Amino acid sequence: MTPEDRRKPRDPAQTPDHVDAPAQEVVDRRVGIDRRDLSTDPTNLERRRGPGRRLTDFVKTAEEGEMNREQYLFLLAIDAFKRVNHKTFPSWTDVLEIIRKLGYRKTMPSELNLGSRATDWTEKGNVPSGVNKPAEQREE
Repeated sequence: MTPEDRRKPRDPAQTPDHVDAPAQEVVDRRVGIDRRDLSTDPTNLERRRGPGRRLTDFVKTAEEGEMNREQYLFLLAIDAFKRVNHKTFPSWTDVLEIIRKLGYRKTMPSELNLGSRATDWTEKGNVPSGVNKPAEQREE
């Protein structure tokens, strides 16, 4: 195809893919279901977007570079994991392992509404992390 051919308007009748569909079979996406109308229960993870959104102090200080002790400890733990395991991007399982090794346990009911997709549970605060190999399987 020459550059001149590309500039010429195509004749739809000569296009092999062209099929004349009756008007009633053509779907106008503008008339379809508006996804915003499909109401789902809030999960407690939603954040307002756009100008004027108010950040919590927890988020605001981190975005301004002033982390609290908890955020800084988490950052150091993630950084150490990435360095010793040569992983640029830890998986979700890796992140959960790090969180549990930092001492976090699920001792409170969830503040999230995940619907029927997940069953909430709690555990005692003094349970082991459960992410280390049993002593007999460890390499020394």
